[in-house]
Amino acid sequence: MLRVLSELFWSLRRQGLAIATSQALDAARAVELVGFADRRALEVALSGVLVTRAADRALFKAAFDDFFREDRGHVGDLFDRLRGRGLSPPEIEVVREVLAAASQRAGLGDAFAALGGTPQDLEWLLRGARMERVLGPMTSPKMVGFYADRASRALGLGQAASIVGRLGKVLEEALGRERGALAASFLKAELDALKRRLRLDLERRAGREDAILAAGRGAMDRPFGELTDAESRAVERSVRRLAEKLRGGARVRARRARRGRIDPRATTRRAARTLGIPMQLAFKRRRDDRPKLVVLCDVSDSVRAASRFMLELVAATSALFERSRSFVFVSELVETTELFRAGPPGVALRRLASGAVVDLGPSSSYERALADAERKVGPSLDRRTVLVVLGDGRTNHRPDGAEILARLRDRCRAVVWICPEPTSQWGLGDSRMNRYREVCTKLLPARTARELEEAARAITRLR
Repeated sequence: MLRVLSELFWSLRRQGLAIATSQALDAARAVELVGFADRRALEVALSGVLVTRAADRALFKAAFDDFFREDRGHVGDLFDRLRGRGLSPPEIEVVREVLAAASQRAGLGDAFAALGGTPQDLEWLLRGARMERVLGPMTSPKMVGFYADRASRALGLGQAASIVGRLGKVLEEALGRERGALAASFLKAELDALKRRLRLDLERRAGREDAILAAGRGAMDRPFGELTDAESRAVERSVRRLAEKLRGGARVRARRARRGRIDPRATTRRAARTLGIPMQLAFKRRRDDRPKLVVLCDVSDSVRAASRFMLELVAATSALFERSRSFVFVSELVETTELFRAGPPGVALRRLASGAVVDLGPSSSYERALADAERKVGPSLDRRTVLVVLGDGRTNHRPDGAEILARLRDRCRAVVWICPEPTSQWGLGDSRMNRYREVCTKLLPARTARELEEAARAITRLR
C-alpha cells in the first residue's frame, strides 16, 4: 500500500498538486479504511484529504485517472512478473543473482534498475537530474523518436540487451537447458516491454509539454489579472522553470569561478623562471561577494493577482543571494522570511491570501510601510544590499514616502521597483510611480509573466 501511495503522491505532485506531509499521512489512514478495491470510494477519500482548493479538483481527478488507468498496471517489479510467467521462487533467486552480478560488472545500474523495477521506477529515472538534461529540449510529440533513442542510450538499454542475450548460457548452466532458455526468453521480453514503456512515457510527456507550452505562450503575454485558472497554473510552471534556470546558471558560474580566469601578468612573471616559457599558468579567482536581498511586496487587492507570482519567484531565487529577507504590506509591514523558508512557496502564498499573516482589509499606505522598513531593516542595509519593492505605487491619495525611499537608496547597492501596471498608467489618479521613478535605481514594469521574467533577470544581473 505504501509503495503505491508513494508513487501516487509523486505523480500528483509532478502534475502541480501541493501535498504536505500531514496530508500524505491522512491519505494513508484513509486508504486503510476504504482500500483499493472500490476505485470510486478511493478517489472520493483521497480527494477529501488532498484537495484543498476547488481549482485543484479537476487537476486531481485527471492525475488520479491517469495513474490508475488500465493500461498502466501496478504489477510489481520484474521478479513479481517472472513469478506470474511461471518461474519458481528458487529459479527467480537465480535470475536475481545473475542480474545483480551482470549489473555490477557492466556498470549499468540505471538500465537494470529500470528493468528490475516497476513501471513507476522508470518514471523516477526519467525525471532524475541527468535524464532531465537529456530530455529537456523535447517539447513536441514529433521529437519522441529521436529523444527515445537518446534516453535509451543514456540509460544503457542497448548494452543491457546485449548482456541479457549473453546471460542465456549462464541461466542454462544454472537452471538446465529448457528452464534456462525459458528464463532468458522472459528477460528478453521484459526488456522489449521496457523499451515500449519508455517510448509511451515520452509520448505522454511530450503531449503534456506541448499542451503546457501552448497554454503558456498565450498566458505569458496576458495581464496577471486576466488569467484563467489553467493559465495561472501554466504561468506558475513557467515561473518555477525560470527560477531553476537562474539557479542553474549561478551554479555553472560558481563552478567555473573555482578555477578562475587566466591571469596574464602573473603567468608572465612566473615564466621568468623558465626563460620566458609559461610552464605554469596563474589564475585569477573571483571573490564570492554575493549581495543581500530585501524584498517589500504590496499584497493589497489591486496587485494581489501579480504579487503571488512575484513572491513565488523571489522565494525560488533567493538562494542566488547571500542572505535574503522578505516583507509584505498593505498598511503595516510584516516580515515573511521564515514563512517562506518553512515550506513550499505555495503554502506560504495561501496563508498570505487567507489574511492570517497581514491584515488585508485596510487601504495601502506606502509611507507607513516604507517607514516601517526604514526602522526594521534600515540599520542592516549596506552597499551589498539590493532592495526590491513590488507594488503599483497607488497611495490612495495619501503621502507617498518617496523621501524615505531615497534615504534607503543612499544606503543600498540598488533599489529596484517592479510595478504590475503599464507605464501609460504611471502618474494617473493616485499613482505616484513618476515620483518613485526619481528615487529608484531601476523601475521595471511587470504586468505579464514575460515582463516579470525580464525583471527577474535584471535583478540577478545586479549580483
